[in-house]
Amino acid sequence: MPSTKPPAQKYDGFTAEERAAMKEHAHEQKKAAARRGSSRAEKEAAAEQDVLAKIAEMPEADRILAERIHEIVKTAAPDLTPKLWYGMPAYARDGKVVCHFQSAHKFTSRYATLGFSDQAALDDGTMWPTAYALKELTAADEQFIGALVKKAAGSDNL
Repeated sequence: MPSTKPPAQKYDGFTAEERAAMKEHAHEQKKAAARRGSSRAEKEAAAEQDVLAKIAEMPEADRILAERIHEIVKTAAPDLTPKLWYGMPAYARDGKVVCHFQSAHKFTSRYATLGFSDQAALDDGTMWPTAYALKELTAADEQFIGALVKKAAGSDNL
C-alpha cells in the first residue's frame, strides 16, 4: 500500500530570508570599512542615517513600530548607538549589539520582534525573555519597553 506521508523535504541550508540577511550584513561591514578614518561622531551619524533609511524602506506597519522603537531607545538609553545589524535596526554599546528590531516583513512573520542579545543586562534569576513580539504599541507598552531598554543598556542605575 503506498504511503500517504509527504516526501521528506531536503535540507537546503539557510532560507532565502536568512541568506538575504547575511548579504546585508556583508554589505554593512563593507560600508563600515569604507568609513575608516572618519571621526567617531561622523561614523555614528552615518550609522544612524543608515538605520533611519532602513526603517523608511519598511512596509507601513513595521515602519511605524520601528520608528517608535528607535525613539524609545534613543530616549531611554542615549548611550546606545544605532547601527544596522543583518539589515535590522540595532542599538549597540561599544560596537556590540544590545537590542534590535526585526520587522515582520523581513522574515515573513506574523509579528515584528524586539530582541535583546547576551550583552543586555536583563538577567533575572535562571530564566528571562530575550525577545518580545510586537503587533502595535500602546502607551503602556512604550513605557515598559523604555524601562526594559534602560535596564538592558545598564542605564537603570543612572
